[in-house]
Amino acid sequence: MFGDFFVFLPPIMLLNIVFIIVGVILVLWGADRMTDGAVALAQRMNVPQIVIGLTIVAMGTSAPELFVSFVSALKGTPDLAIGNVVGSNIFNTMLIVGVAAMVAPMAILKSTVKKDMPFAVLASVMLAMLTLDHDISRVDAAILFVLFIGFMIYTLRVAKEGDQADDDEPKDYGVLKSVCFIALGLACLIGGSNLFVEAASRVAVELGVSDAVVGLTVVAGGTSLPELATSVVAARKGRSAIAIGNVIGSNVFNVLMILGITGIVCPMQMQGITIVDLSVMLGSIVLLWFFTYTKFKVERWEGAVLTILFLAYMTWLVVNA
Repeated sequence: MFGDFFVFLPPIMLLNIVFIIVGVILVLWGADRMTDGAVALAQRMNVPQIVIGLTIVAMGTSAPELFVSFVSALKGTPDLAIGNVVGSNIFNTMLIVGVAAMVAPMAILKSTVKKDMPFAVLASVMLAMLTLDHDISRVDAAILFVLFIGFMIYTLRVAKEGDQADDDEPKDYGVLKSVCFIALGLACLIGGSNLFVEAASRVAVELGVSDAVVGLTVVAGGTSLPELATSVVAARKGRSAIAIGNVIGSNVFNVLMILGITGIVCPMQMQGITIVDLSVMLGSIVLLWFFTYTKFKVERWEGAVLTILFLAYMTWLVVNA
């Protein structure tokens, strides 16, 4: 059946689909290598594990979104850049938490519900407010980035006061190998992002679909793969605090860091991202906060609700495309 489908696709379309797949693989592999190299180098410099986890590793899982959005903005497709962030947050909150909770109910730390979750809601509210004029200016981006710096300072301070341990084994790489991993990962991120954005834009043109829809679906789904894999595996191993923390942290990073940095370098006009998309992003994180606030847990049925709502939103996007 799938073979017949691909036979009827024009050769140029097939080639662009291959480029999208190769671009995703390069971006994900590059983010992994760059993170491994950076962690190993930080460990050799005696940087505390908790600092590594909250900075290098967290930024590593957000690297695909950062590079894809940054390259999209530079190439004059801002809807792809903003759609990537908005779509990734929707994927994270509804699909990833939904699927992970259906695999195993997710217990949430009280500190996450009462301190981290409100910051994720604040980030979504700020993005919705700052884009009411349909653009992200350098001033808007600077506000987002200042909030990100505040979030990092607060998170590191709370982490140092706590007694959190990192179970990951040290990376036994030499300095040269670590630097090579960082350089190779960075090259794959840049090359893969360029390939991915170019191919996705061409596919959008061929299908008559807007950059915004492609960003909210294909691009967002591709760049959210690290969070999906991390959260589902963590949930299966009973480490739900890591799974939900990964999602919340990624949502904050996506809005405040990625759009902050991208908008400062290249202000963006927003055309195809609608109030519905922003409302779904904001509503999904508020709903997740509501689910976790009562019993500090996301039950299987709540995960099913989030997943069904995600599928309904995707259906709405496709129908209106």
